[in-house]
Amino acid sequence: MLLIDVFVPKNALSDEERQTLAQRLIDTLMTEDDSHAAEVLDAQRTLTQVLVHEPATWVLGRRPSTDPADPPRYVVRVTVPAPWRKEMSGDTVEIVTGVLAETERAAGRDPERVRREPDAVVLVEGVSEGGIGIHGRAVSSLDLMELVSRSYRDATPSRDTAPARPARRPTRGRLTDPVCGMTVDLAGSPPTLVYEGVLYGFCHGLCRRSFADEHGVPLAT
Repeated sequence: MLLIDVFVPKNALSDEERQTLAQRLIDTLMTEDDSHAAEVLDAQRTLTQVLVHEPATWVLGRRPSTDPADPPRYVVRVTVPAPWRKEMSGDTVEIVTGVLAETERAAGRDPERVRREPDAVVLVEGVSEGGIGIHGRAVSSLDLMELVSRSYRDATPSRDTAPARPARRPTRGRLTDPVCGMTVDLAGSPPTLVYEGVLYGFCHGLCRRSFADEHGVPLAT
């Protein structure tokens, strides 16, 4: 994650509730993703920011309620690199909605309404290549992958690799992505690469490309 914007009606949440919501979003998004190495999640955490907004004007398309006790609406916008968006959207929407439900439960309201009613809208938006700036320069999604995975790659030797002939593709087994530490199931036909007679599996094409670039392995175009 890069940026999470949470929009709530003015005065719907106290200062403490806003702080708790923001921290819970970061903690839950990072701890529930147990598929990646801890070093990668820690690096992602340092790049994640949550802003809670209270717009001065909020107009709903449906007929407005005059009951001040009505529970608040939520709009959450999660910004990620565009190549990551499709893969992340399902889990991100589920996790964010769960955090909002917990916020409602803690306030003594019905937590399930955010799943039952259209009161919580989650938008997962992708930033196009060249649209992210870190360290004073524009970075690509590949640069970002390198940034968040470098500590894991430097500290961890290649693991769970299995010798394989390039001409044959195993149909069973699990490998650990050497870039991000994610467990990869070969039965799901993930991206793979043979390097020095060893088969490596990757969770995403970006991890494969990053590994190939680091080891000077040409990729077919």
